[in-house]
Amino acid sequence: MAKPESLDGTRLPVIAAPMFLVSGPELVIASCKAGVIGTFPALNQRTTEGFAQWCDDIAGAIDGAPYGVNLIAHRSNPRLEADLAVCVEKKVPLIITSLGAVSELVDTVHSYGGVVFHDVTNARHARKAQAAGVDGLILVAGGAGGHAGTTNPFALISEIRSFFDGTIILAGCMSTGADAAAAIAMGADFAYMGTRFIATQESAAQAEYKEMLREVGPAEIVYTPAVSGVPANFMEPSLRDNGFDMEKLRDSAHVDFGKKLTVSDEAKAWKTVWSAGQGVAAIDDCPTVAELVDRLEAEYRDASARLSATLGG
Repeated sequence: MAKPESLDGTRLPVIAAPMFLVSGPELVIASCKAGVIGTFPALNQRTTEGFAQWCDDIAGAIDGAPYGVNLIAHRSNPRLEADLAVCVEKKVPLIITSLGAVSELVDTVHSYGGVVFHDVTNARHARKAQAAGVDGLILVAGGAGGHAGTTNPFALISEIRSFFDGTIILAGCMSTGADAAAAIAMGADFAYMGTRFIATQESAAQAEYKEMLREVGPAEIVYTPAVSGVPANFMEPSLRDNGFDMEKLRDSAHVDFGKKLTVSDEAKAWKTVWSAGQGVAAIDDCPTVAELVDRLEAEYRDASARLSATLGG
């Protein structure tokens, strides 16, 4: 295992994932101050100028703590070059790339001492990212929120660790400190939590979104490409409220993949169709981030102590 020195010093080995239309400066700052790594998508700010201001606001509030920015490294993102230039200027410590591992981008981030983690859902994508020189791989396992994979986390981490010796970040269904401890025990360097941080006071999600997270269970998380053309996990009540035919969505033979949406089209779609992972099973409240991280730390320590006792340590 290998954890970059620039990301050391956190209270817990947890990254609050960058969530489309949900993660903003308030959530990032609260996460970093509480002792985990806060992140956000650059595209959550409508302009590159606004994105630069967000970076300044965050850096000015967290006293040197590490934070991260998610960049969509795909030709459909018209802001990639400009937003990357901002990351270089502001020396953003962690860049999380999605939808394309680009060696030139990795080299650019490395030029100022930054670290690049890349989202993958399978070994094929992991090998491509490894070839591009990324520092870490975010393994998006089955049951994760957003654009998730379908592979069991045990199988996914075993397969990828067999050829990748960089940083591994495990994502999928983690909502408690015990979940984070399990990820570390499995060989990950960080646990990646998204859905749990949506249901916090500082997230930018609508109140109704947060309430739905507390009401649904794993059986009501639907994995479908119908919203944007790429398979992702969404809450069934949200899909129903937006007019989707659930019988067709649950019958994969009848799902219309349709046309892959542009970045702006997808933003419109995800504004009212709410994503979540199967980790909703453990969500029944909406605390502040500070309260949540206190709880995560206690759960993490309890789980670690149980494991140590089992081993006679």
